[in-house]
Amino acid sequence: MAPAALILAGVVFGMVASSRALDWPSADVKTDDASIVRTGKFTASYAAVVKKAAPSVVNISTTKTIKLDPRRQFMSPFEDPMFRQFFGDRFEGRGQPMPRTQKEHSLGSGIIVTKDGYIITNNHVVDGADEIKVTLSDKKTEMDAKIVGRDPKTDIAIVKINGKDLPFATLANSDKVEVGDVVLAIGSPFGLARSVTMGIVSALGRNDQGIEEYEDFIQTDAAINPGNSGGALVDAEGRVIGINTAILSRTGGNQGVGFAVPINLAKNVMESLLKNGRVERGFLGVAIQDLTPALAREFKVPETGGALVGDVTDKSAAGEAGIKSGDVIIELNGKSVSDARNLRLIVGQMAPGTKVSVKVLRQGAEKTYNVVLKAMPSEDQAGLGGKPDQNAEESDALDGVTVGDITPGMRQELNLPPRLQGAVITALDPSTPAFDAGLREGDVVVEINHQPVKDAESAVEISKHIKSKQILLRVFSRGAIRFIVVDESKKK
Repeated sequence: MAPAALILAGVVFGMVASSRALDWPSADVKTDDASIVRTGKFTASYAAVVKKAAPSVVNISTTKTIKLDPRRQFMSPFEDPMFRQFFGDRFEGRGQPMPRTQKEHSLGSGIIVTKDGYIITNNHVVDGADEIKVTLSDKKTEMDAKIVGRDPKTDIAIVKINGKDLPFATLANSDKVEVGDVVLAIGSPFGLARSVTMGIVSALGRNDQGIEEYEDFIQTDAAINPGNSGGALVDAEGRVIGINTAILSRTGGNQGVGFAVPINLAKNVMESLLKNGRVERGFLGVAIQDLTPALAREFKVPETGGALVGDVTDKSAAGEAGIKSGDVIIELNGKSVSDARNLRLIVGQMAPGTKVSVKVLRQGAEKTYNVVLKAMPSEDQAGLGGKPDQNAEESDALDGVTVGDITPGMRQELNLPPRLQGAVITALDPSTPAFDAGLREGDVVVEINHQPVKDAESAVEISKHIKSKQILLRVFSRGAIRFIVVDESKKK
C-alpha cells in the first residue's frame, strides 16, 4: 500500500518565490462571535447556507516564471551529443536553442473578507507569482490582484482586488468550533469554481503535520481536493471557520482527511500584515518540549500537561523575568497550557511588548512571573551530524553511548553555539535504551541528572556515580535544548 502524503490543496501547472508587502490601509471584516446552535437535528438542505457563503469564495489563478536548468537551456535535441554520435552533423542548424525560462500556472481559491476586495488565501497559492487573476463567483468577472502580505509560517496570504460592494464573508469564532459540527468546504477544486462538499469537524488542534511552522489545524472529512487551497470551510450558518489548506492522501485526491487553518489565526495574521506589513510575533525566549510521563515524574509534575523549559535564551523575556531551565509552564494569563505547541501558538499570536503572567511549576512548587514579550528574532537552525572522535569515551551508566569533547572543528561541523559546553555523542548502539529514548549521534549532553557536563571526561565521571535506572539528560539536539529520560531498566 502506498504511503499517505500531505498535499497542499492547490492545482499547479508549472511552479509557483517571495513577494514584498505593499502599504495598504487596514480593513474591517465582519465577524460573528456567537456559538452555533447545536440542536442535534438534521436539515434536508444546506442551500441557504451555500447561498450565503459561496458568493464570497473566489477562484485564484497565478502565473510565474521559472528558470530552467542552465546546463540544458541552450541545447536543442539536434545538438545532443548522443544524437550527433549517430547522425553526425547532417541536422546541424536545424534546432532552436531551448528557452531559458518557462511560464508555470496554478489554481487555488480565496475568500473575500471586505467589500472593497481584501482576500484571504493560502501563501502557497500565490507564493512567487508574477501575475494573479481573481475570478468572482459569477464565473464571469476577472480582476487583477496584488499581494498585500504573506506569512509562510502559517501559510496565510492576503491579496487585494479593486472593487466596490463586493460580496464578503462573515467570520466566525473558530475557538468555539466543536468536533462533530457540520461544515461545508467551498472552493475551486481542479478549477471547478463554486464547488461545495459537506462533512463534519473530525478533530481540532491537529499539529506536527510538517506543513507549516505554526499548526493548529481543524481536521474535516468534507472533501478537499487540489484547487481547494485558500477556500472556505464554513459552519452550518455560513460563517467561515477555517481556510482549507491541505489533504492527507495516498492517491493525491480526497480520502476524508483534510486540514484547514482556523479563521481566528488567519484573521490575526491578516491584521498584523495590514498594520505592520509583516507578522510581528511575541517571543518568550525559551526552548520548550512536551512532558512525557517519565519527565513528569522527574520534575514532580502531577500531570503531563504544560510545557517543559529545556533552555532559556540569554537576555530573553523569560530569562529577565526569572524563568529557568527545568520549569514547567502550566498557565499563561490564567489560561491553561496543554503542551508545547499550545504555548508556542498562544505566544506567537501576541505582539511584542505584551505583558503576560506566566505560572510555572519548579520542582513541584508553583511560581508566577510577569513577563514582557520581546520580538521574535530570525531563526537559525543548527544542522547536526557527526563522526566518532578519537578521544571518545564510554559512559558507565549510559550503556552503549560513546562521548567526545567539543573540538573547534566539531563545533564548526555540527554548527554548535559558541558557548555550548558538554559532551558530544560520537557513537551510539541502536539497541540501547538511550537510542530508544531519542538520543542520536551529534547530540550534545549538557546535563546528567541536573549536574552540568563540561566535557567528555566530566560526563563519564558523573555517570560512574549514578545508581538510579532512570537517568535525566539535558541535551542539545537539532538546534534546541531538550530533556530526555533514559530508562536503563529496559535494556534489551
